[in-house]
Amino acid sequence: MDVFDTSRLVWTREPAGYSIRPDCIEIVTAPHTDLWQRTYYHFRNDTAPVLQMTTQEPYFSFLVKTEFASGHRFDQCGVVLYLDSENWLKGSIEYENETFQHLGSVVTNHGYSDWATTEIPAHIKSMWYRLSRRGSDFRIDCSQDGQDWHQMRICHLWEGNGPVSFGIYAASPEDSSFRAVFSHMELIECQWQAHDGQQPDKDCGG
Repeated sequence: MDVFDTSRLVWTREPAGYSIRPDCIEIVTAPHTDLWQRTYYHFRNDTAPVLQMTTQEPYFSFLVKTEFASGHRFDQCGVVLYLDSENWLKGSIEYENETFQHLGSVVTNHGYSDWATTEIPAHIKSMWYRLSRRGSDFRIDCSQDGQDWHQMRICHLWEGNGPVSFGIYAASPEDSSFRAVFSHMELIECQWQAHDGQQPDKDCGG
């Protein structure tokens, strides 16, 4: 199992400002930065700063705590697994207004994004994420305390069966900027256990 070592992190686009320490990373976003591909809106945004390490491990879990001072529509930060502009996934909180924000995930396969969300109160300014990999299948969990975890998403990446890059991101799609802090970053044994329920159909794919 690899170790999450901040010296191994590589930028895909640097943010407006940042600091990287072994125990904490800070990102200050620039306006008009985002990750989205085609679906519904028809535009393609590939401008958000992404900071990642690469692994060939087929089974792992990555944990990170996020704290953020977002206060403008669509400001967001969280966990990401970014292969290229058309194949990636992210889990984050996206600010909407003074009443609520969206806790959700986006999965992008072959240049088309989807978005699954639930509304949470706007006063929440911290969230833990756990990204787990089993081959080319992935799971995102969230927690408010780093102990009690809740499943957000299970998904498949069509191009996710080889080495993958994963880490953190922050973005401000509109004319805004905010500070995001990432801490408690760990790369551990996969916490997403093998399925022990219904068996696969024997004739599937036939």
